[in-house]
Amino acid sequence: MSSLRFALFSLLLSAASCAFAQDGTIYPLQAPAEPNAIQLGTGGVDHQPASESWFRQWGQPMARNITTATLTPFLPAPGKGNGAAVLVAPGGGFRWLALNHEGWAVAQALADQGIAAFVLKYRLQPTPESLDGFKDSMDRMFAAAGSSDGNPRALLPDLANQLADAEAAYALILSRAKEWHVDPKRLGMIGFSAGAGLTMHATLNSKAMKLAFIGPIYGGMGPVNVPKDAPPMFTAIASDDFLFRGQFGVVKSWYDAGRPVEFHLYQNGGHGFGLGYPGNTANGWFPVFMHWLDVNGFLKAQAAR
Repeated sequence: MSSLRFALFSLLLSAASCAFAQDGTIYPLQAPAEPNAIQLGTGGVDHQPASESWFRQWGQPMARNITTATLTPFLPAPGKGNGAAVLVAPGGGFRWLALNHEGWAVAQALADQGIAAFVLKYRLQPTPESLDGFKDSMDRMFAAAGSSDGNPRALLPDLANQLADAEAAYALILSRAKEWHVDPKRLGMIGFSAGAGLTMHATLNSKAMKLAFIGPIYGGMGPVNVPKDAPPMFTAIASDDFLFRGQFGVVKSWYDAGRPVEFHLYQNGGHGFGLGYPGNTANGWFPVFMHWLDVNGFLKAQAAR
């Protein structure tokens, strides 16, 4: 693996706590318990050579070869919820999921703010069973990325499975909105890296999901065709993220469509910073996102007319 591709590989897998990790070596990991995960019943994955497995890098658990989509609720303490809800999509190049620092940790942070959060564990593209084979497949992926003219959307796989998983998760939240104390009109979606790509894909293509707001975090920045009824968007990325490349296309697309948009470009943070970590300016995005939700009225019920 070339030094450049290895650096990109490490950046995509880096976790919020990477500043404290010893190295980026990948280690096998026994699958953690997920007692609150709800199966979405969206089917499996065709031509899957291996079963779901987990590994650890930068001190964080990651899952790959996911063939069964689930949704894990993180609900506010009783009496603390404000009715807002967020579907959380972790990233990982659609080949693994950074379920902790881009999923569970984010959902818990939202729940602590009174927001019902739901982590989507969506189906993935198959990867080889062995860790060596997995790393080799990542090498090939980044070799292709280096020849894609900086357009990550050119490398997106068919996202039919992932979109179906997101739509099923959205429908499940709506069906249990009363039980989970969720206001269906204040249900949004936030995603990281590939999860940001899935958030954007759902926004632009789903006829079943009517998201109140979206928050794609360090996703692709190229221009898109924005629907007239596109939800308000909050987006953030670091200038030293290899996905940025000085592009503002997705922001301009929202602006040109006359839809509400807030964009934060941080000086540093690289790719995969999650909630942030010390020594980087990008660790300030989450409180700003909460302020944005508040100012836009998503944290309180609207008065009846």
